[in-house]
Amino acid sequence: MPTNFELRQQNQKFANAAKSGKKPTHPSRAEILAKRSPINMWALGAIVFVVMGGVLFEVVKLLFL
Repeated sequence: MPTNFELRQQNQKFANAAKSGKKPTHPSRAEILAKRSPINMWALGAIVFVVMGGVLFEVVKLLFL
């Protein structure tokens, strides 16, 4: 079983390789959070539904009423 010192060395080696341009096997939590949208998908869907529904309703009202 590797010691804590050996684990830290391996982790540092991996971090240096990742920073130097080699793609790490798993993205870090910070990278995952940086790529996330600031608004939830269901909230975005609700906003699009309301806006597009309003536009569609207005077009129908202009054409048929």
